[in-house]
Amino acid sequence: QVQLVESGGGLVQTGGSLRLSCAASGRTFSSFAMGWFRQAPGKEREFVARIRWRDDNIYYTDSVKGRFTISRDNAKSTVYLQMDSLKPEDTAVYYCAAILGKPSSTAGDYDYWGQGTQVTVSS
Repeated sequence: QVQLVESGGGLVQTGGSLRLSCAASGRTFSSFAMGWFRQAPGKEREFVARIRWRDDNIYYTDSVKGRFTISRDNAKSTVYLQMDSLKPEDTAVYYCAAILGKPSSTAGDYDYWGQGTQVTVSS
């Protein structure tokens, strides 16, 4: 019902910026929330940020507050994650996900996932 494709990952030095994009297709998204998660090698998938499609309700995990910004472009059916002041500990594969219903910060609650995009932050 929903297809998600992430892009925008890459290699950046400490303190730099990247903008990730998640292009969504399929069913309409008025009842969805979109989330960004990340997973480093040997680590559990970690919540990063989420946004409710219909009203722009936003929430961030503490470790990225003040540095990352999640936003949406309804006309393009795209969700963005602007990442500033990047740190080496931000290095991970970043995943876009969609959930039907109430927003959640738990990966297991999400219904649809993209393929991931690698973000590497060098010291």
